[in-house]
Amino acid sequence: MTALLKPIAFLLIIAAAYLVKRAGLFRPRDYRVMQVVVFNFTLPASIIVSFATNPHHLSMLLISLVAIVFGLLPLLLVYAATRHRPVADRAFLMLNCSGFNIGNFCFPVIQAFMGPSALVTAAMFDIGNSVVVTAGSNVMTTSLLHIDMNRTLAEQHAGSAPTMPYTRPTDRDARRLARRAKTKQVLKGFLTSVPFDVYLLMIAVMVFSIPIPSFIPTLLQPVADANSFCSVFMVGMLMDLPQTRKDVTDVLEVLGWRLPLGLAFAAFCWFVLPFDAGVRKAAVMLSLAPSAVFSTLFTDRVLGNAKLAGFTLSITAIIAIVLMTAANILIPA
Repeated sequence: MTALLKPIAFLLIIAAAYLVKRAGLFRPRDYRVMQVVVFNFTLPASIIVSFATNPHHLSMLLISLVAIVFGLLPLLLVYAATRHRPVADRAFLMLNCSGFNIGNFCFPVIQAFMGPSALVTAAMFDIGNSVVVTAGSNVMTTSLLHIDMNRTLAEQHAGSAPTMPYTRPTDRDARRLARRAKTKQVLKGFLTSVPFDVYLLMIAVMVFSIPIPSFIPTLLQPVADANSFCSVFMVGMLMDLPQTRKDVTDVLEVLGWRLPLGLAFAAFCWFVLPFDAGVRKAAVMLSLAPSAVFSTLFTDRVLGNAKLAGFTLSITAIIAIVLMTAANILIPA
């Protein structure tokens, strides 16, 4: 019974956040305040507490590598399959079909199902996933579609062409300057992400076997405990119902990509990964995670449509809770 009550509690938190917003107690973009709290405080605290209180072995870096592949493969498949679609449709699908919401969503859910030890697998999976969601998906999408990162597609007068007009610089110095600018944007995307920076620090701690003083997790535990509520509440704050039939079609198309691929990734984790049943079960659940919060941020920057990406995140989160609950019940640990 407890296994069913916990996901129901998360669904109720999502619904409560949405209803409170609809009642006017939050403004449409107040979710950004919660994003700052989660990304810069509760999630980093959860990461540090996980590494400080559970043993993390270098062999688990294989899960990080698998997460990078799982994050990038959908993006490349969507890019290939939509080569005749308008650039705006391609950008929305590429940004919202790739990457997983691990730290903000799976951390609290998987801990509720499997206990604190499952956070080891979640943290290692999120190391690879962070490479994709913090900057990788945005860089690859804008690069492949030749989109200017600093302006929305509306400001770039995007039409029905599959990519934005692009002329490769013929001058050597111009190409060098373009590469330098792109490299700076990529590094800025990674290094300005507090969770990603914390993961880099924790990898160094793990590789060099640096002990974390016991008082650090003790101080951070109250902040880490808040991650569950804040993260799930943020999902509800991001929810906004689709406005047009095309919006509904776009969301269904994202689901049409994410669900089959997620199930395929879950099967790979269970049948192929060389770890014990507990680690593989946790990896199965992580493969069923919803779209990343960063997808909402990047969709807003590229398309100016954070609401639709927020609805996509909310729907995939609800579906993920159902699938993860089923996996927890059906799969032996």
